[in-house]
Amino acid sequence: MKKYFHFEEYGTNYRTEFIAGLTTFLAMAYILFVNPATLALVGVEELPEGVTRMDQEAVFAATAIAAAVGSLIMGILAKYPIVLAPGMGLNAFFSYTVILGYGIPWETALAGVLASGFIFIILTLTGLRERIINAIPGNLKLAVGAGIGLFIAFIGLQNAGIVVGNDATLLALGDLTSPTVLLAIFGLIISIILLTVGVKAGIFFGMILTAIGGMLFGLIAVPSGISGVVSGVPSMAPTFGQAFLHFGDIFTLEMLVVILTFLFVDFFDTAGTLVAVATQAGLMKDNKLPRAGKALFSDSAATVVGATMGTSTTTSYVESTAGVGVGGRTGFTAVVAGGFFLLSLFFSPLLSVVTAEVTAPALIIVGVLMSSALKGIDWDKFEIAVPAFLTILAMPLTYSIATGIAIGFIFYPVTMLLKGRAKEIHPIMYVLFVIFVLYFIFLS
Repeated sequence: MKKYFHFEEYGTNYRTEFIAGLTTFLAMAYILFVNPATLALVGVEELPEGVTRMDQEAVFAATAIAAAVGSLIMGILAKYPIVLAPGMGLNAFFSYTVILGYGIPWETALAGVLASGFIFIILTLTGLRERIINAIPGNLKLAVGAGIGLFIAFIGLQNAGIVVGNDATLLALGDLTSPTVLLAIFGLIISIILLTVGVKAGIFFGMILTAIGGMLFGLIAVPSGISGVVSGVPSMAPTFGQAFLHFGDIFTLEMLVVILTFLFVDFFDTAGTLVAVATQAGLMKDNKLPRAGKALFSDSAATVVGATMGTSTTTSYVESTAGVGVGGRTGFTAVVAGGFFLLSLFFSPLLSVVTAEVTAPALIIVGVLMSSALKGIDWDKFEIAVPAFLTILAMPLTYSIATGIAIGFIFYPVTMLLKGRAKEIHPIMYVLFVIFVLYFIFLS
């Protein structure tokens, strides 16, 4: 084992790698509860006609298994200390845009995730994935990341009741004296304090303390006995294989845009995370990522597994830097984290105490972290600022990540052409321009 993971080469050992794996798991364990709540649209009372709600326990199991399998593949095959799980932003797009906005059944949405996973594998094996990533301008990549951050934070504020609907102004401040709103605010403050003082798993511990506070004040039902905390592995029957059964439903223009969005967001989410974690761990060689193909394949395979089980796109997590920060340098870190995700399968009863108010602070904090991409955008150039700004603004205001991407990708070639910078526009951007224009025409 030591020889396979090159412990001596990287100056590490079993103890260090184990602690690193546990640290990374705790830093991202919040996804076990946030993802089921997001995909099941907890807090949303009315669903579009003909659309049903996903089973929370089945999604919980799918989340844990997708994270475990993805992390194990990454650790064993690519040998990187990078842990995977269903991605934040992608799960919000899946639920709030595809299901709630477009009225597409979750079964068909899962089929779209599965299709994107297969396309990822093909693009990875042929080497095209890296070329496509390079075709999209860096400023738009950053804008998409920041826009998703604002969108996720907006959902969190809504779920917390801090922001509510208003007939006169569309939005308004909620009732800050409401006990459930106060609980969410308490959770937000606790999470901010923990992360500010450097607690790696601040989001996860913030959720725990918020849930405890809710139980102490009678806002959340207290689990009864051991069975309220630990149980057998939940059944995945409600979601397992639905992506394959509904694969024939994805051949529409609307689903084409959905699949393109899954592809686009995961493209840059994964690429950015791989580079960030590898750089921190000192694994980059000549400014290149060794075994990049295997790492990208791990991400693609995890998406296929996750869609089959019943969850949205699985991707690499930047929280992996928490494990690297305490010494994780090899794939054994990812293997350890994957083992903890498998162990978590027995704790599904805790879903009952993770209400919308408990998950809302996590969404807001993740939004803050993702919005850091704003600093890298070249705001001084108007031809860049316009498509970037419209991408970011449109996501929360239209309640759609896809719409934000579409608007930005339509304006980018237009402003660049008008500025006389046509040579800087990759041909792929013109193709995307046409696709998104057609998208708006048919959507209307």
